Amino acid sequence: MPDTPSEPDDETVDAVGKVVAAFETIEQARGHLYAFHHLTGSADFALGEAVEALRKAGHPAWADRIRTELIGLNVLPERWTFQLVEEYDDGYYATFRGLTRDVAADLTGGRRHLHEERIKRDRRTEGRPGHEMGNPST
Repeated sequence: MPDTPSEPDDETVDAVGKVVAAFETIEQARGHLYAFHHLTGSADFALGEAVEALRKAGHPAWADRIRTELIGLNVLPERWTFQLVEEYDDGYYATFRGLTRDVAADLTGGRRHLHEERIKRDRRTEGRPGHEMGNPST
């Protein structure tokens, strides 16, 4: 792989920025997947309480039906949500994260947000407290 210049050209910065932005979207999707996992689990436990309430209210047939047909049901064939999360994390997400890091390492010296770094440099007020550049992030 070619040596990385200290300041990559604008086209390279833009291209790497697009890869990073796509990965940030995947981070949001992953958060939604974890929310789906937690909400589905919470609903399953809430159904347990509902089954007990139905039983106490004199509706054992409904309690039994919900208990046997719905509580613990796979969300997809042979899969609970924790399995979806693990397979997503270990497959698609890990590959996407790794390639994002690799392309940034190769083309921008590991600086994933070089585009934003340039925007900060242009928008800040030189010498003003709270507007310091700070060290480049990696």
